[in-house]
Amino acid sequence: MPVRRLDPGKIREALDAQLADLGRPPFDGPESAAGNACVLAVLDAYENGRTPVRTAARAAVRHLLDELAARAPGRSVEVRVPPYAAVQCVEGPRHTRGTPPNVIETDPRTWLELATGRLSWAGATDAGKISASGSRADLSALLPLW
Repeated sequence: MPVRRLDPGKIREALDAQLADLGRPPFDGPESAAGNACVLAVLDAYENGRTPVRTAARAAVRHLLDELAARAPGRSVEVRVPPYAAVQCVEGPRHTRGTPPNVIETDPRTWLELATGRLSWAGATDAGKISASGSRADLSALLPLW
C-alpha cells in the first residue's frame, strides 16, 4: 500500500498561515522543503509559548508521520497523534480488525520533538509523554527522522 502524501499546496498554505501568525513573511523556498519548514515553524510556535495554527500543526504532524511510514513500511504498529493523524508502519504481522496489538500514542508537540531529534524516545517515555503497548511499540531505532 503506497504512502499517501499531503497536497504540497495545502502544506504551503498551512505553513504561510503559521509564519504569518509568528509575524514572519511567507515561505519562499521550494515546494519540496515546505513540509520541513512547516515542522520548524510549528515547533517555533510551541517554543515561544504560542498555540500553533491548527492547519499548520496538522500538516507538520502528517508530514512526519508520512515520512515514518515511508521509511518503515508495514502494518504491525499504529502510531497515533490525536487529533491530527495516525499511520500504520513497521513490517511484521498485521492486524485486520479492532485495536491493533502494537499502538503508540502521543501529543502533537511530543511527536514533532521525537521525529526531529529534539526529544529522545527514552526521555519521552520516562516523562510519560508516550503511551505504548505491544512488543513492537518502540520507535527508538527509527527516530529521529531528521
